[in-house]
Amino acid sequence: MQQSKIPRLEIEVFEQTNFQMPLLKVEPYLPEETYFSIKNRKDYPANAYISPNRRNFYKVMHVTEGTGVLTIGLYQYLLGPGMIAFIHPDEIISWHSAGPNAEGHFCLIHPNFFDNTAHMLNLFRTYTYFQPEKAVIQLNDDQSEQINQYFELIFREDRGTNEDKKQAIFLHLQLILLEAQRAGKNLPDVGVSESYSYVHGFLSLLESAFQIQNPSDLVKTKTAAEFADQLNVHPNYLNALVKNQTGKTLREHIQERMLYEAKVLLKHTDWDIQSISGALGFAEQASFTTFFHRKEKISPSIFRNSFGSAIHI
Repeated sequence: MQQSKIPRLEIEVFEQTNFQMPLLKVEPYLPEETYFSIKNRKDYPANAYISPNRRNFYKVMHVTEGTGVLTIGLYQYLLGPGMIAFIHPDEIISWHSAGPNAEGHFCLIHPNFFDNTAHMLNLFRTYTYFQPEKAVIQLNDDQSEQINQYFELIFREDRGTNEDKKQAIFLHLQLILLEAQRAGKNLPDVGVSESYSYVHGFLSLLESAFQIQNPSDLVKTKTAAEFADQLNVHPNYLNALVKNQTGKTLREHIQERMLYEAKVLLKHTDWDIQSISGALGFAEQASFTTFFHRKEKISPSIFRNSFGSAIHI
């Protein structure tokens, strides 16, 4: 393979040139136990993080106070008061706050929340602003206030006991999408740095290796060198980029992603442990048990039993 040219920079210059964002904590989204949730950002502040793994839900977030940098795929936006963002399940995202006093709302919507309501699911699937290059909209003051009221109504409905609260949530969600569509003024995005694009590429490839839906699926675990080969860079260079951006090496990311998948399968399926270890690419169940115990200090079976009955994914 012909390697791409590697820039030769002193480490201080390298960091100043390529890493304007703070160190991003890698925070995989855990599977939601419910199909819908809405949170107040003031009660759930977000630190600097990057979320690489696939998500099973759409995310809509509205900012009323505070600022931050949101990266969706390879598009970066500076969010502030009066802005709303739409995040598709398939996109890798990162966030870091640029100041205190973050306020607003965000909601997570699993497609299954729209059961027997095909028009709502189709609305989300075809809504143009769930595309990363169009994902953030600038609202005027009246539009932002109106959308904030819709979020507050959803917040109260979600925590209420009305039998028809789901229908009410649907209506308010449609109004949010309609109001944002009427605004239709996308923020100009900023292309991410080349270094971030390599980090994004690695995390995207890593995630694509873990698409286990049944015991016959097999994770084809790749080495750091194989990931670098796919991205046409030297392994040492890719490792330096990822380590400087996330604080962890390629090997550490690969092992953590393996552990995360193991936990998901143990918690959310009824597959036996031998089937899980095989799907994860371990030649023997004993090797998987040793790996899991070294990371979690307990056996896979004890971890599974702590959750009771499996919740199927």
